[in-house]
Amino acid sequence: MSALHWLEGEAFTAFGQHVIWSDMLGNTLGLAALALGWRRSLLTWPVQLLSGLILIGAYASADLAGGVGKQLVVILVAVWGWQQWQRGRARAQDGAVAVRFATWRERGVLAAGTAVGTLLVGSLFTLVPSLSWNPWPDAYIFVGTLAAMAAQARGLVEFWFAWLLVDLVGVPLAFSSGLAFSGIVYLVYLALVLWGMRAWWLRSRSTPAAQPVLEGAAA
Repeated sequence: MSALHWLEGEAFTAFGQHVIWSDMLGNTLGLAALALGWRRSLLTWPVQLLSGLILIGAYASADLAGGVGKQLVVILVAVWGWQQWQRGRARAQDGAVAVRFATWRERGVLAAGTAVGTLLVGSLFTLVPSLSWNPWPDAYIFVGTLAAMAAQARGLVEFWFAWLLVDLVGVPLAFSSGLAFSGIVYLVYLALVLWGMRAWWLRSRSTPAAQPVLEGAAA
């Protein structure tokens, strides 16, 4: 049996729904990546990348082409975020990635980009039904995930707020898609998001406010 075949196999049954290995492993790694992000560990990005690779199989097995596309983009953003944190950590005095609140301009860009992106992706999913059986929630999660990762790469506390908004839609969508383990994981995500939000909030208060901490990394 090939590794791909094994990942598409059933791991266990929960609440009458079949949980496949790729769904379970990919989302478990996603949880680990979020926990590592809370700890500001550089490992958050390679773990997120591996999670995306495995979840491609999970979404493919559920015939969610939009989910597959999302994970491909997530992998690219994870590579970019990894580079951003490497540069930002090199500039930090204590060797750790510094965090801060976004400026109002950055918040506006994130909000506008998420809104426009959701409209564009949702329209695409609507025009091409094979990409998603539930286009607008799927588009919202897709674009919201990218916005959260972009904010994380910049060391912005708002990254946690973006994940919180994604979770509010991700939980019911995962269960309705037959990915029970994904739904359970989204619930755990919610607890980690609230915990991580508090940790980064407190950490940002000890970060000098004179200059964005990852400003040089974007050049």
